[in-house]
Amino acid sequence: MKLDLDTIAALAEHLEGCELGAKDTPKITDEYPEMDWDDAYAIQNEIRRRKIARGHRIIGLKAGLTSHAKMKQMGVTTPVFGFMADSYAVPEGGECRMAELIHPKVEPEIALVTRAPLRGPGCHIGAVLAATDFVLPGIEVIDSRYRDFKFDLKSVVADNTSASRFVVGGRPRPAAEVDLRTVGIVLEKNGEPVAFGAGAAVLGHPAAAIAMLANHLGARGEEIPAGTLILSGGITEAVAVKAGDSVTLRVQGMGSVGLRFA
Repeated sequence: MKLDLDTIAALAEHLEGCELGAKDTPKITDEYPEMDWDDAYAIQNEIRRRKIARGHRIIGLKAGLTSHAKMKQMGVTTPVFGFMADSYAVPEGGECRMAELIHPKVEPEIALVTRAPLRGPGCHIGAVLAATDFVLPGIEVIDSRYRDFKFDLKSVVADNTSASRFVVGGRPRPAAEVDLRTVGIVLEKNGEPVAFGAGAAVLGHPAAAIAMLANHLGARGEEIPAGTLILSGGITEAVAVKAGDSVTLRVQGMGSVGLRFA
């Protein structure tokens, strides 16, 4: 690590303050270009600690920048990982208030819920599928705190990978009944299709992203507990939204899930 604990705490307070106040900021590596990956995840972990200390629960995990389309859009080549707090959850068909967000975008995702723990190193797609209870459609609302969505990978990791809101629903299916590579999705905005894709867009298989997450946590002495909800990453490029928009994700064989922006 390159940053001291006081700096990590101050940066976590700053980034979470931007999230809670819906205010943007220049990327933090502008001021701290020397920060490394350990620093970035330490800042994210401090944001997590702050939320738990205020009584929030961590209800899920997420992988980000996992599709080739998303990597190209953001100009990066490596997936990143974050957490989801209970305050991020939106009920199916529920509402996101634009006043609480900066410049939101939506991503269509496949969500998995584990029935057994997953731990790296050496976690692989087969292990993930064996440990998965069911899969279901999910929409993540990303809302980077960085001005104009301009960031580098270390800055976005520190910012909890732009996590903001999410919704899951539709018709959950046992993982064994779905070929997650070939399952097709359609993302609609205000009733019009705006993005199409298949599960293979996420690192060739959505479970590959979960395996990478387990290996990432395993290197830090942590695991994915049983019963964890995980968003496996955006299947398509992120789609910008504004007040008045309604977004629906339709997933082959799993029904649909949606939310609206007010």
